[in-house]
Amino acid sequence: MTIPYRTLAPSQSCEVWVHDAPSGTNTRVFATNDLLLEAPNWTLQGDALILNGNGTLWRLPLGAPALHPIAVTAVPPLNNDHVPDPDGKHIFLSAYDDWQLYRAALEGGAATRLTGQHGPPGLMHFLHGVSPDGKMLAFVGLRRDETTQPPTLLSAEIFTVDATGQNYRQITNAGVPADGPEFSPDGNWIYFNTEAYSGHAQIARMRSDGTEQSRLIDSDTVDWFPHISPDGRRCVYLAFPKGTRGHPADLPVALMLVQDDDWQHAREVARLFGGQGTINVNSWSPDSQRFAYVAYPMDSTA
Repeated sequence: MTIPYRTLAPSQSCEVWVHDAPSGTNTRVFATNDLLLEAPNWTLQGDALILNGNGTLWRLPLGAPALHPIAVTAVPPLNNDHVPDPDGKHIFLSAYDDWQLYRAALEGGAATRLTGQHGPPGLMHFLHGVSPDGKMLAFVGLRRDETTQPPTLLSAEIFTVDATGQNYRQITNAGVPADGPEFSPDGNWIYFNTEAYSGHAQIARMRSDGTEQSRLIDSDTVDWFPHISPDGRRCVYLAFPKGTRGHPADLPVALMLVQDDDWQHAREVARLFGGQGTINVNSWSPDSQRFAYVAYPMDSTA
Protein backbone atom coordinates (compact mmCIF):
# COMPACT_ATOMS: atom_id res chain seq x y z
CA MET A 1 0.00 0.00 0.00
CA THR A 2 1.33 3.45 -0.92
CA ILE A 3 1.54 5.86 2.01
CA PRO A 4 -0.45 8.94 0.91
CA TYR A 5 1.56 11.38 3.02
CA ARG A 6 5.15 12.55 3.13
CA THR A 7 7.78 11.07 5.42
CA LEU A 8 11.28 12.17 6.38
CA ALA A 9 14.15 10.98 4.22
CA PRO A 10 17.09 9.20 5.84
CA SER A 11 19.27 11.71 7.73
CA GLN A 12 16.54 14.36 7.51
CA SER A 13 14.89 16.12 10.45
CA CYS A 14 11.85 18.32 10.92
CA GLU A 15 12.08 21.68 12.72
CA VAL A 16 9.25 24.02 13.69
CA TRP A 17 10.28 27.68 13.88
CA VAL A 18 8.63 30.96 14.86
CA HIS A 19 9.56 34.33 13.35
CA ASP A 20 8.97 37.44 15.45
CA ALA A 21 8.26 40.29 13.04
CA PRO A 22 9.01 43.28 15.31
CA SER A 23 12.45 41.98 16.35
CA GLY A 24 13.27 40.02 13.18
CA THR A 25 14.35 36.96 15.19
CA ASN A 26 13.76 33.31 14.30
CA THR A 27 13.41 30.79 17.12
CA ARG A 28 13.31 27.01 16.80
CA VAL A 29 10.52 25.76 19.06
CA PHE A 30 10.47 22.03 18.26
CA ALA A 31 12.46 19.40 16.36
CA THR A 32 11.99 15.72 15.61
CA ASN A 33 13.70 12.99 13.61
CA ASP A 34 10.61 10.77 13.69
CA LEU A 35 7.74 12.66 12.08
CA LEU A 36 7.39 14.97 9.09
CA LEU A 37 5.16 17.82 10.21
CA GLU A 38 3.67 20.38 7.83
CA ALA A 39 1.74 23.62 7.51
CA PRO A 40 1.36 25.15 10.97
CA ASN A 41 -1.79 27.02 11.94
CA TRP A 42 -1.92 29.14 15.08
CA THR A 43 -4.78 28.60 17.51
CA LEU A 44 -7.10 31.51 18.20
CA GLN A 45 -5.96 31.50 21.83
CA GLY A 46 -2.35 31.95 20.71
CA ASP A 47 -1.05 29.14 22.91
CA ALA A 48 -0.40 26.35 20.38
CA LEU A 49 0.23 25.37 16.78
CA ILE A 50 -1.80 22.87 14.77
CA LEU A 51 0.14 20.82 12.21
CA ASN A 52 -0.44 17.75 10.08
CA GLY A 53 1.79 14.69 9.91
CA ASN A 54 1.29 11.02 9.01
CA GLY A 55 -2.19 11.81 7.74
CA THR A 56 -3.52 13.25 11.00
CA LEU A 57 -3.46 16.48 13.04
CA TRP A 58 -1.13 17.33 15.92
CA ARG A 59 -1.28 20.02 18.59
CA LEU A 60 2.00 21.62 19.65
CA PRO A 61 1.62 23.75 22.81
CA LEU A 62 4.20 26.51 22.77
CA GLY A 63 4.54 26.77 26.53
CA ALA A 64 5.71 23.16 26.81
CA PRO A 65 6.44 21.98 23.27
CA ALA A 66 5.45 18.34 22.76
CA LEU A 67 3.22 16.72 20.17
CA HIS A 68 -0.32 15.72 21.09
CA PRO A 69 -2.43 13.88 18.47
CA ILE A 70 -5.87 15.24 17.63
CA ALA A 71 -8.07 12.22 17.03
CA VAL A 72 -10.18 13.29 14.05
CA THR A 73 -12.27 10.37 12.79
CA ALA A 74 -14.56 9.67 9.83
CA VAL A 75 -12.12 11.26 7.38
CA PRO A 76 -9.42 9.90 5.01
CA PRO A 77 -5.75 10.75 5.71
CA LEU A 78 -5.28 14.51 5.87
CA ASN A 79 -2.98 16.62 3.73
CA ASN A 80 -1.35 19.97 4.49
CA ASP A 81 -4.24 22.22 3.43
CA HIS A 82 -6.12 22.98 6.65
CA VAL A 83 -7.36 26.27 8.08
CA PRO A 84 -8.95 27.00 11.48
CA ASP A 85 -12.57 28.06 11.65
CA PRO A 86 -12.82 31.67 12.90
CA ASP A 87 -14.92 30.35 15.80
CA GLY A 88 -11.68 29.05 17.35
CA LYS A 89 -13.20 25.65 18.11
CA HIS A 90 -13.18 23.94 14.71
CA ILE A 91 -10.89 23.46 11.74
CA PHE A 92 -11.54 23.00 8.03
CA LEU A 93 -9.58 20.14 6.45
CA SER A 94 -8.52 18.73 3.07
CA ALA A 95 -8.21 14.97 2.62
CA TYR A 96 -6.32 12.52 0.47
CA ASP A 97 -8.14 9.69 -1.34
CA ASP A 98 -11.46 11.45 -1.90
CA TRP A 99 -9.97 14.98 -2.25
CA GLN A 100 -12.90 16.58 -0.43
CA LEU A 101 -13.20 19.23 2.31
CA TYR A 102 -14.22 18.51 5.90
CA ARG A 103 -14.88 20.35 9.17
CA ALA A 104 -13.96 18.95 12.57
CA ALA A 105 -13.64 20.04 16.18
CA LEU A 106 -10.13 20.96 17.33
CA GLU A 107 -10.63 18.68 20.31
CA GLY A 108 -11.14 15.74 17.93
CA GLY A 109 -14.08 13.52 17.03
CA ALA A 110 -15.96 12.74 13.85
CA ALA A 111 -15.43 15.14 10.96
CA THR A 112 -18.27 16.34 8.72
CA ARG A 113 -17.74 16.19 4.98
CA LEU A 114 -18.69 19.46 3.30
CA THR A 115 -18.09 18.95 -0.42
CA GLY A 116 -18.71 16.32 -3.06
CA GLN A 117 -22.48 16.58 -3.29
CA HIS A 118 -23.10 19.78 -5.26
CA GLY A 119 -19.87 20.69 -7.05
CA PRO A 120 -18.38 19.78 -10.44
CA PRO A 121 -17.76 16.03 -10.72
CA GLY A 122 -14.19 14.82 -10.37
CA LEU A 123 -12.93 18.06 -8.83
CA MET A 124 -10.07 17.74 -6.33
CA HIS A 125 -10.32 20.23 -3.43
CA PHE A 126 -7.33 21.87 -1.71
CA LEU A 127 -8.38 24.37 0.95
CA HIS A 128 -6.47 27.58 1.65
CA GLY A 129 -8.84 30.30 2.81
CA VAL A 130 -11.80 30.89 5.11
CA SER A 131 -13.72 34.16 5.10
CA PRO A 132 -13.62 36.16 8.34
CA ASP A 133 -17.20 35.21 9.16
CA GLY A 134 -16.52 31.52 8.50
CA LYS A 135 -19.25 31.29 5.86
CA MET A 136 -17.15 30.93 2.70
CA LEU A 137 -14.17 28.77 1.76
CA ALA A 138 -11.56 29.50 -0.92
CA PHE A 139 -9.85 26.47 -2.44
CA VAL A 140 -7.86 25.26 -5.41
CA GLY A 141 -9.86 22.98 -7.66
CA LEU A 142 -7.72 20.53 -9.63
CA ARG A 143 -8.74 18.42 -12.57
CA ARG A 144 -6.43 15.63 -13.80
CA ASP A 145 -6.34 13.15 -16.66
CA GLU A 146 -6.22 9.88 -14.74
CA THR A 147 -5.63 7.84 -17.92
CA THR A 148 -1.97 8.92 -18.04
CA GLN A 149 0.83 7.76 -15.74
CA PRO A 150 1.51 9.80 -13.80
CA PRO A 151 -1.82 11.63 -14.08
CA THR A 152 -1.62 14.84 -16.13
CA LEU A 153 -2.75 18.13 -14.62
CA LEU A 154 -5.50 19.60 -16.76
CA SER A 155 -6.33 22.70 -14.72
CA ALA A 156 -5.75 24.35 -11.34
CA GLU A 157 -8.22 27.18 -10.78
CA ILE A 158 -9.47 29.00 -7.71
CA PHE A 159 -12.99 28.43 -6.45
CA THR A 160 -15.10 29.61 -3.57
CA VAL A 161 -17.88 27.60 -1.96
CA ASP A 162 -20.18 28.18 0.98
CA ALA A 163 -19.04 26.43 4.16
CA THR A 164 -22.14 24.28 3.76
CA GLY A 165 -20.64 22.82 0.57
CA GLN A 166 -23.12 24.61 -1.70
CA ASN A 167 -22.87 27.42 -4.28
CA TYR A 168 -19.60 26.70 -6.06
CA ARG A 169 -18.04 29.65 -7.89
CA GLN A 170 -14.98 29.39 -10.15
CA ILE A 171 -13.31 32.79 -9.84
CA THR A 172 -10.18 32.33 -11.99
CA ASN A 173 -10.18 31.13 -15.55
CA ALA A 174 -6.74 31.98 -16.89
CA GLY A 175 -5.95 28.44 -18.01
CA VAL A 176 -2.68 28.47 -16.02
CA PRO A 177 -2.07 27.19 -12.48
CA ALA A 178 -3.33 29.37 -9.62
CA ASP A 179 -3.00 28.44 -5.95
CA GLY A 180 -2.96 29.56 -2.33
CA PRO A 181 -6.17 31.65 -2.19
CA GLU A 182 -6.55 33.45 1.12
CA PHE A 183 -9.05 36.09 2.26
CA SER A 184 -7.96 39.50 3.50
CA PRO A 185 -9.01 40.23 7.10
CA ASP A 186 -11.95 42.33 5.87
CA GLY A 187 -13.08 39.57 3.48
CA ASN A 188 -13.05 41.88 0.44
CA TRP A 189 -9.95 40.49 -1.26
CA ILE A 190 -8.39 37.13 -2.03
CA TYR A 191 -4.59 36.95 -2.22
CA PHE A 192 -3.14 34.10 -4.29
CA ASN A 193 -0.29 33.04 -6.56
CA THR A 194 -0.68 32.62 -10.30
CA GLU A 195 1.35 31.92 -13.41
CA ALA A 196 -0.83 34.24 -15.48
CA TYR A 197 1.64 37.14 -15.59
CA SER A 198 5.09 35.73 -16.27
CA GLY A 199 4.84 31.97 -16.70
CA HIS A 200 5.97 31.30 -13.13
CA ALA A 201 4.16 31.75 -9.84
CA GLN A 202 3.81 35.36 -8.68
CA ILE A 203 1.70 36.95 -5.95
CA ALA A 204 -1.55 38.68 -6.96
CA ARG A 205 -4.88 39.62 -5.50
CA MET A 206 -8.48 39.93 -6.67
CA ARG A 207 -11.86 40.77 -5.25
CA SER A 208 -13.59 37.85 -3.56
CA ASP A 209 -15.75 37.45 -6.67
CA GLY A 210 -12.68 37.20 -8.94
CA THR A 211 -12.82 40.72 -10.36
CA GLU A 212 -10.10 43.40 -10.27
CA GLN A 213 -7.19 40.96 -10.49
CA SER A 214 -3.79 42.60 -10.20
CA ARG A 215 -0.18 41.51 -9.81
CA LEU A 216 1.46 42.63 -6.57
CA ILE A 217 5.10 41.79 -7.13
CA ASP A 218 7.44 41.19 -10.06
CA SER A 219 10.36 38.92 -9.18
CA ASP A 220 12.59 36.27 -10.70
CA THR A 221 11.84 33.89 -7.82
CA VAL A 222 8.87 31.52 -7.91
CA ASP A 223 6.54 32.94 -5.26
CA TRP A 224 3.85 30.98 -3.45
CA PHE A 225 1.34 31.11 -0.59
CA PRO A 226 0.78 34.73 0.48
CA HIS A 227 -0.37 34.84 4.11
CA ILE A 228 -1.89 38.02 5.52
CA SER A 229 -1.59 38.84 9.23
CA PRO A 230 -4.88 39.25 11.13
CA ASP A 231 -4.41 43.02 11.35
CA GLY A 232 -3.75 43.25 7.60
CA ARG A 233 -0.42 45.05 8.06
CA ARG A 234 1.96 42.24 7.09
CA CYS A 235 2.19 39.46 4.54
CA VAL A 236 4.64 36.58 4.33
CA TYR A 237 5.17 34.43 1.25
CA LEU A 238 7.45 31.58 0.17
CA ALA A 239 10.08 32.22 -2.55
CA PHE A 240 11.40 29.22 -4.48
CA PRO A 241 14.54 29.41 -6.65
CA LYS A 242 14.19 30.72 -10.18
CA GLY A 243 12.99 28.01 -12.57
CA THR A 244 11.18 25.90 -9.95
CA ARG A 245 8.10 24.12 -11.26
CA GLY A 246 5.22 23.76 -8.85
CA HIS A 247 5.94 23.90 -5.11
CA PRO A 248 8.18 20.89 -4.42
CA ALA A 249 9.88 19.78 -1.23
CA ASP A 250 13.56 19.87 -0.31
CA LEU A 251 14.90 23.03 -1.90
CA PRO A 252 16.68 26.10 -0.54
CA VAL A 253 13.83 28.60 -0.10
CA ALA A 254 13.29 31.99 1.49
CA LEU A 255 10.46 33.53 3.48
CA MET A 256 9.72 37.08 2.35
CA LEU A 257 7.96 39.65 4.54
CA VAL A 258 5.90 42.57 3.21
CA GLN A 259 5.10 45.45 5.55
CA ASP A 260 2.16 47.85 5.15
CA ASP A 261 1.41 46.78 1.57
CA ASP A 262 4.89 47.82 0.35
CA TRP A 263 5.27 44.93 -2.07
CA GLN A 264 8.20 46.48 -3.90
CA HIS A 265 10.34 46.22 -0.78
CA ALA A 266 9.65 42.68 0.41
CA ARG A 267 12.56 41.53 2.56
CA GLU A 268 13.96 38.12 3.31
CA VAL A 269 13.44 37.14 6.95
CA ALA A 270 14.42 33.44 6.84
CA ARG A 271 16.35 31.12 4.55
CA LEU A 272 15.91 27.38 4.99
CA PHE A 273 15.77 23.95 3.36
CA GLY A 274 12.12 23.20 2.70
CA GLY A 275 9.32 24.25 0.37
CA GLN A 276 6.34 21.92 0.34
CA GLY A 277 4.97 21.86 3.89
CA THR A 278 6.93 24.89 5.11
CA ILE A 279 4.12 27.45 5.07
CA ASN A 280 1.28 26.11 2.92
CA VAL A 281 -1.42 27.73 5.06
CA ASN A 282 -1.77 30.84 7.20
CA SER A 283 0.34 30.56 10.36
CA TRP A 284 0.17 34.08 11.80
CA SER A 285 -0.35 34.46 15.52
CA PRO A 286 -3.63 36.13 16.58
CA ASP A 287 -1.74 39.28 17.60
CA SER A 288 -0.10 39.58 14.14
CA GLN A 289 3.39 39.66 15.66
CA ARG A 290 4.67 36.17 14.80
CA PHE A 291 4.30 33.44 12.21
CA ALA A 292 5.34 29.80 12.31
CA TYR A 293 7.04 27.72 9.62
CA VAL A 294 8.68 24.32 9.15
CA ALA A 295 12.18 23.47 7.89
CA TYR A 296 13.44 20.04 6.80
CA PRO A 297 17.25 20.12 7.09
CA MET A 298 19.38 17.23 5.88
CA ASP A 299 22.37 15.92 7.82
CA SER A 300 25.35 17.54 6.08
CA THR A 301 27.14 14.18 6.00
CA ALA A 302 24.29 12.42 4.20
